Amino acid sequence: MTIKAATPYFILNGRVEQAIALYQRALDAKIETMQRFGDVDQSCPAAMKSRVMHAALRVGDALLMMSDGPNDGAPPQTGSVSVALDLDDPEQARRCFDALATNGKLIQPLIDAPWGGLFGVVCDEFGISWMFNSARVKAT
Repeated sequence: MTIKAATPYFILNGRVEQAIALYQRALDAKIETMQRFGDVDQSCPAAMKSRVMHAALRVGDALLMMSDGPNDGAPPQTGSVSVALDLDDPEQARRCFDALATNGKLIQPLIDAPWGGLFGVVCDEFGISWMFNSARVKAT
């Protein structure tokens, strides 16, 4: 068996469209696909028809997937997974980090890390943890 990819899949309990707007603004994400429950199953309850069943966003070379999830009244589940982003431009890393931190929670401010990178962690307004790493620009 060969694992070809490990793709984060966010279940956002009715907040996918808000998350997409944030990730488009903060990370320059592009929607690759989006299906609503009503697109796939016309017999689903009316309240479910407009909820996002599946969305895929392209962020640079990476893929993020997400869903509003079922409307079963269950509370959102939480975990301890972070999405690690490796950027080649420290200024872009700062812009993206700051955009996600605006309504989120700062976990680790961006610092000059001992391994030679710019590193920081932020939890966005949807509870998704993002770890940023970027090579520092060397003075010439």
